[in-house]
Amino acid sequence: MASDDPHEDSAHEMPKYDYSATRRDFMLKLGIGINAIAGALVGIPIIGFFVSSIVKANQPTWVSLGSIDQFPENATRMAVFLNPYRTQADGATANVPCWVKRENGENFTVFAINCAHLGCPVRWFEQSKLFLCPCHGGAYYEDGSRAAGPPPRGLFVYENKVEKGELNIKAGLLPTLANPA
Repeated sequence: MASDDPHEDSAHEMPKYDYSATRRDFMLKLGIGINAIAGALVGIPIIGFFVSSIVKANQPTWVSLGSIDQFPENATRMAVFLNPYRTQADGATANVPCWVKRENGENFTVFAINCAHLGCPVRWFEQSKLFLCPCHGGAYYEDGSRAAGPPPRGLFVYENKVEKGELNIKAGLLPTLANPA
């Protein structure tokens, strides 16, 4: 007996798909493509920033502080050097001060100006023979070791050498406990 239901045979037929491109499909793919390009334009520089900071080795470089004649024996003087890792946005902050103590002859000790507590600039006081931090009362002896206050350690010391009458220091990133000068 034959059924009069028109949908009876349609359950056994394979659906027919139209694989021709429609305007809706085209617009969808175009939108996805434009968003992918926009995402790449924004994402690539961001990824490059993070990768370059990992890959780039900020190796310290030797920087001149000037002639050794400008530093008298048994005296501590301030010197300024140009940060070797400066950027255009640094401006005047690319000039990094440090304290230079000339022991005798060609023996120097060069201290970072930053307090080991929170990085405030320390000052040298000749009368008391102390480096003093104005922020939280940190004090350091003339050899840079901690004298008093909250700093956990002494001042950071730059590696130095004398070449052709010039005092050079190994300068790089700002000194921290993880990255000593």
